[in-house]
Amino acid sequence: MLFDWVGLENFRALFDSGSILGSTFWYVLAWTLVWAFFATFSNYIFGMILSLMINRKETKAKGFWRLCFVLSCAVPMFVSLLIMKTMLQPNGAVNMAMILGLFPGFMSMIAVYFILKALGLTEGNLIRLALILVYSGGAGLSFQIAKGFFDTIPTAIDEAALLDGCTRWQIFSKITLPLSKPIIIYTG
Repeated sequence: MLFDWVGLENFRALFDSGSILGSTFWYVLAWTLVWAFFATFSNYIFGMILSLMINRKETKAKGFWRLCFVLSCAVPMFVSLLIMKTMLQPNGAVNMAMILGLFPGFMSMIAVYFILKALGLTEGNLIRLALILVYSGGAGLSFQIAKGFFDTIPTAIDEAALLDGCTRWQIFSKITLPLSKPIIIYTG
């Protein structure tokens, strides 16, 4: 026989928090749930909330706020352009880059790493915060997609609901949210 049949022994060890396998599993599972919650909230829900807030008529300096949220997507690409400029210098590493096949997507990852390193977020437990921050950078894209959709919802509907005595929460929960099902499904 080439192997020993263990049956469900591995699952018993996995769910036993006293074993090395079990304690590691629960530790990793807890971190995964924390990361999933914060990453989802910051990227998806935060982007939707911000786009709803900026879409309101009363919001001032809409262009400025859009710029702020686009910067979270644009800064890594800008830094990667600076790295590429350095690599293309006469004494740069362009030959190595061509051999390794480094493309702009990979260069963005390097740029983000150097930004996090400069902020001191690449050591110890701060790496977890860095992971959440890196994933949160996508909130700008979620914001732009949702903002484009919310611009298509006529403001006359909100105004009519306000005249009828609806609160902002009622407008959101009874009008905006049901009309937003396509974008919620798309960005989700």
